[in-house]
Parts: sequence; structure tokens; C-alpha cells
Amino acid sequence: MLKNPVQLRLEKLEPWQHLTFMVSLCERMYPNYVLFCEETEFADAYTYRVILDSIWEILTVKSAKINFEKQLEKLEDMVPSADDFDLYAVNPAIDACVALADLLHAMLDRDLMLETINKISSLSAETVADLEMARSGEEITNENQKENEAVCEEWDVQWAIFRALKDAEKRDIELIRSLRDELRDEPVSNIGIAL
Repeated sequence: MLKNPVQLRLEKLEPWQHLTFMVSLCERMYPNYVLFCEETEFADAYTYRVILDSIWEILTVKSAKINFEKQLEKLEDMVPSADDFDLYAVNPAIDACVALADLLHAMLDRDLMLETINKISSLSAETVADLEMARSGEEITNENQKENEAVCEEWDVQWAIFRALKDAEKRDIELIRSLRDELRDEPVSNIGIAL
């Protein structure tokens, strides 16, 4: 599992900041799932979008009520199996689903929050590292990750999201919305897939 000092800093944030950070990373993985669905006609990526939107809504609308168990059930049917597809795009699609499922589990059980934020942070970086390994044949590890530009860029994005969140003294709806809008207006995934 790839590690970065940002993960230690994330632990000091409030739960709403944890959720915003995690949904931001899931938003960045969404284009990977869309590409896979378009290439294979495996599922309708719109359901992933609806689940993501419901999480953003919980963060920005006080009266929002979402049944996260039901969202998890929907997501279960959307996770592809690597054994069923002979193309690389299945791996980032699976990672996107795993990250979203982990986030939903953390919303159901807040005791999982710190473990999950680190897990999703690492998973997003590992999605990038896996693509880099597929391209170069060289495994990315904690020891050599600083030598890989794509992995460094992923950590830079995570640091940028963290910095935007850390300065908020209280739950900042406008900050959450601006992060969401920025990620949606230029939807480019952690591995460079653009919608």
C-alpha cells in the first residue's frame, strides 16, 4: 500500500472534511468507471454518478436523507470482475467501485472513517502506480514512488484537496460545492482519463 505524509495530516481533520476528501477522490476515479462502461457496455455508469451525487448532497444539504445500505446494494451489481474482461480498463473501474463502496461503509459506520480515508487515498495512488507499472514493467513502491511523475502528480492533487479543506474552521458548504464543481467541470481521472 502506497503511503504519503498527507495521510497523517488527514487524520487531524473533522468528519465532514474526511468525507469531502474521500468523495473528491471517488469523483476523480469516476471517469475510469465511465470509460470502462463505454468500452464494454458492462453497466450504466449513471448509477455510479447518482451514488456520488447523493454523497455530495449529504455534505451540502442539511435536510438530505440517503439510505446508504440501498446505495451499497446498487453498487454491488456494478462491480466488474477482472476475470470476465481481458482489458486493462477493468482494473481502474474496479478500484473506482471499491473506493466508493469503502466510502459508503464509512458513512454507515463512522468508526471506519480514519482507516477508510487512508485506504481510499492509497487506492487512488495505487491505481496510478498500477498503470505506470503496466506501461514500464517497473513496480512502484514506497521507496521509489518519488521517481515517478504520475504518482507524484496524484499525491500533489491529494495535497491540494487537503490544503483546501484544512483551513476551514467549520463545515463550509461553499468550499465543498467549489471542490465538487471544480472536479466536475474538468472531469479528468487520477490516471488521466478525461470525460
